[in-house]
Amino acid sequence: MDLLVSYDVNTLTKEGRRRLRRVAKICTGHGQRVQFSVFEVTVNEVRHQILRQMLIDTIDHKEDSLRIYVLRGGRDDALEAFGRDGYVDYTGPLIV
Repeated sequence: MDLLVSYDVNTLTKEGRRRLRRVAKICTGHGQRVQFSVFEVTVNEVRHQILRQMLIDTIDHKEDSLRIYVLRGGRDDALEAFGRDGYVDYTGPLIV
């Protein structure tokens, strides 16, 4: 299952900056950063629920915003990318 995770965390306070780092760390552990607050994630249903709950538990529901989009048909069917794109497809062969 391919997901697009985006978030907007209020960073006006020290606690907000801490939440921002925690949200980014959670997302980095599950996917690839494609923009500053946007991650592309490939997970199974169980990992999706775990990621979702971790993020919900981390944000401040009065100050922050979290959006998780399920990309039906997968990333390749849903994406049009223009400009710089640092995405790496880890499902295919990797040449080191």
